[in-house]
Amino acid sequence: MKFGKDFVRQMIPEWQQAYLDYAGLKSILQEIQTSRKRSEKPGSLKRKLSASRNFSSLTKRYSRSSSSWEPEIHDILVYATTGDDGFERYETTVLEVAEAGRESELVFFKALDLEFDKVNHFYRSKVEEMVKEAAVLNKQMDALIAFRIKVEQSSSSWNCSETVSVDMNAFIFKEQRKTLAGELGIKLEENGSNGRDPTKESVPEVLSVLDHIRLNKTQETPLSTIKNVLKLSNQEELKFTRENLKKIEARLKNVFIVFYRKLRHLQNYSFLNTLAISKIMKKYDKIASRSAAKSYMEMVDKSYLTSSDEINKLMVRVESIFVEHFTGLNRSKGMNLLRPKVKKEKHRITFSTGFFVGCTVSLVVALVMFTHARNLVGAVGHTLYMETMFPLYSLFAFVVLHMIMYASNIYFWKRYRVNYPFIFGFKEGTELGYRHVLLLSFGLGTLALCAVLINLDMEMDPNTNDYKAMTELLPFFVLALVIAIFFCPFNIFYRSSRVFFLTVVFRCIAAPLYKVNLPDFFLADQLTSQVQALRSLEFYICYYGWGDFRHRQNTCRSSEVYSSFYFIVAVIPYWSRFLQCVRRWIEEKDSSQGYNALKYFLTVIAVCLRTAYSFNRAGNIWKIAAWVFSALATFYGTYWDIVFDWGLLHNPSKYWLREKLLVPHKSVYYIAMVLNIVLRLAWLQTVLDFNFLFLHRETMVALLAALEIIRRGIWNFFRLENEHLNNVGKFRAFKSVPLPFNYDEEEDRDS
Repeated sequence: MKFGKDFVRQMIPEWQQAYLDYAGLKSILQEIQTSRKRSEKPGSLKRKLSASRNFSSLTKRYSRSSSSWEPEIHDILVYATTGDDGFERYETTVLEVAEAGRESELVFFKALDLEFDKVNHFYRSKVEEMVKEAAVLNKQMDALIAFRIKVEQSSSSWNCSETVSVDMNAFIFKEQRKTLAGELGIKLEENGSNGRDPTKESVPEVLSVLDHIRLNKTQETPLSTIKNVLKLSNQEELKFTRENLKKIEARLKNVFIVFYRKLRHLQNYSFLNTLAISKIMKKYDKIASRSAAKSYMEMVDKSYLTSSDEINKLMVRVESIFVEHFTGLNRSKGMNLLRPKVKKEKHRITFSTGFFVGCTVSLVVALVMFTHARNLVGAVGHTLYMETMFPLYSLFAFVVLHMIMYASNIYFWKRYRVNYPFIFGFKEGTELGYRHVLLLSFGLGTLALCAVLINLDMEMDPNTNDYKAMTELLPFFVLALVIAIFFCPFNIFYRSSRVFFLTVVFRCIAAPLYKVNLPDFFLADQLTSQVQALRSLEFYICYYGWGDFRHRQNTCRSSEVYSSFYFIVAVIPYWSRFLQCVRRWIEEKDSSQGYNALKYFLTVIAVCLRTAYSFNRAGNIWKIAAWVFSALATFYGTYWDIVFDWGLLHNPSKYWLREKLLVPHKSVYYIAMVLNIVLRLAWLQTVLDFNFLFLHRETMVALLAALEIIRRGIWNFFRLENEHLNNVGKFRAFKSVPLPFNYDEEEDRDS
């Protein structure tokens, strides 16, 4: 793999603008090469050195240590200056520039200096952030050690001298502090010289930290939200119990893991950019026939980017502390937790996915041939089958289609380097790839299609024609199996992903009682496109709960209870999004969330009116009302999708798109906007009742639901692309991790 591609592949996506512009510098070198070729006369000798340069073969110095020739003459001079902001800036002067490519060489070094200043500045600012964060972690460790001592005071077997001396000096990283062993020796010597017991003097000093701290509420609950609304005390009491100690240690362990991975990212950032500069300078020497790489790399080696060792020191200290305090001195276990887990692609996943894709396609072909051969479309009982069995099986079709769209989203997110695991907050190493999602979707599709074919075959076979109840129960068995797998407590079928999904679903249901994160409103938006699937679940309850399956009859529509829940089920996803927007509007004081809440409120009204019109098509009032509110909600929603969710047509650039686009073909964005508008207008069929294909009503409903799922899949890609670009613009590559302790600011200021 070429270095340029490997360089881009190893970049942190959110920091990509802060890396060296290797491709841009390479393009300038190509211009130098082109201009040199044009200046060379046909048949003339190509000389590597300038004609004005003195012959230097006898003036070269041979170094035995490096076994290389070192020229004394330099082609460039690099000057370092310090700006008003305290950051160093570098300027390169080119000596003996040849006529051919003169301007391009000057442009190259000017661009290289600017890029290096950018990289050096960014690295230094991030290192300063890490040092400040380390200072905060130092105070957290002081509080943890004091908390441990307080908990252990009730136990008779603990050596206070050892605990305090080791723990209090474990996280030492400030420049004014000495090393752990040195500081520990001084303390013991001073205390011992005065004849005092070190235990009696150190314990009160350590425990005094507890007077200035409180426990933070890291996990919001509905009860804590209610207390905040009622302005009741929501601060967790500082109880010195082993249960609280375990919770605090678990929180701090997670904080240290995230902090260590930040340090690893910075270390990798420094290495990659230094390597990129070395590569580009070697290319320059080769193209320009010069020897400037050594001089420039000497400057790079002296710069803050490579000479600073604060990151390495912090990494060593974090490793030591983590192993000592969180893994019981088990270094291998500690390093496995600190280092990121590399997810390996398994061949059996690819094979299984291909197998189920083939099974699904084969079963679809078999179903079409079976239907055509036995003329089931025009057979007696076709209408009854479409009103009873078709809604049951269509549920699986909606879910499979949505999963296929999500798998395609993952594929294109990865292709265009959208960091979807970070945006969704997946635990590292547990996120599903597009192959895993396709495996699950086509596996479910194969299972459902097998049930459909078995159902039809049992009905047509005279030997099994009497088993009506058994054939009707097949979709119920499939649904029960899917639900059982979904709630399976064992570590099979991607348990971490199932737990994450169920947690977010619960947060969507209890929308106003939880702080709204991106996974919450993203999933709620997905549910708004699965209204028909939710109605199919309602039909499952009605069809099997009321015993209609024994006689294959549909009495659900004649029930007022079913009709009432038909409204409620359709409204729940939109109402959840409405409450989420209201919560964000109140909490974040963001007026745009108020307008977003209005969008969902209009959609709730439009859905209710369209549903009412589907039950009562005689009156024109319901039709006109459904028309007006549906049109208003559609235009409002379309504008919001394109301008706010996708970030298009907002602060427009030259092409009325965003300034930054991940997809290189701009036509893709225009096509997506047109498709979004067209697919949003699919609701017109529910009001106009046009059926140009003469399909059954249930078939039309399923077709419209499928179009909405496809629209949502298109929306997903551009919505996350916009979120990713926002993270890139703010260099936001890490989630904020809540700390267990909160220091009293006023008391800290007084001290």
